Amino acid sequence: MVSLSIGEAVQRARKELAEVTGLRASSTLSSSRDERGWHVAIEMVEKRSIPDGMDILATYEVVLDPDGKLVEFSRKAMRKRTDAITAE
Repeated sequence: MVSLSIGEAVQRARKELAEVTGLRASSTLSSSRDERGWHVAIEMVEKRSIPDGMDILATYEVVLDPDGKLVEFSRKAMRKRTDAITAE
């Protein structure tokens, strides 16, 4: 079993999600590890706009197994770049 650091897990999640969705990562929102593996929340640019403040961003949750392989992803929310994110 490979033991990924948090930085390696985030980089791998961003790369894998970009490959399967064809979207560009904007920012990483969170990362945690449990018995299933790494859970990483990433904002992806769903639609580019001019001005860029009107870009549509989507929050995805990615799950990597303990070896760092992508096993699951799902889109959780969408927003315009200029819309504020509220803390839960």
